[in-house]
Amino acid sequence: MKIMIQSSSMVPIYEQIVEQIKALILNGTLKENDALPSVRSLSKDLRISALTVKKAYDFLEEEGLTVTVHGKGTYVAHPDSSRLLEEYQKEIEETLDTAFRKGKQYGLSREELTEMAELILDDVF
Repeated sequence: MKIMIQSSSMVPIYEQIVEQIKALILNGTLKENDALPSVRSLSKDLRISALTVKKAYDFLEEEGLTVTVHGKGTYVAHPDSSRLLEEYQKEIEETLDTAFRKGKQYGLSREELTEMAELILDDVF
């Protein structure tokens, strides 16, 4: 599992870890019962505090994406399909929101953005 931390980012390090692990779970790279690196191991690899990694792992567990077995480690939880669908939709909505706002900022009309979206959808489907 490869996690990249951008120290120049305004996003807190624990959130960067959460988002990257969440993406690996959502896209199927990490599957149910896959073990995450130990807190110590990941903190050493990333050269960050173990408390930061623990905070990220705790957040993932609160979200229901992982389970921690005391003395054994942290594992990817059984996927909740409705929760995964909700996460996918949220991610797509955020991406579309950013794209449409950027289009508006660049002076594109609603009709032009709609036409672009339809062209992309036609290409995808």
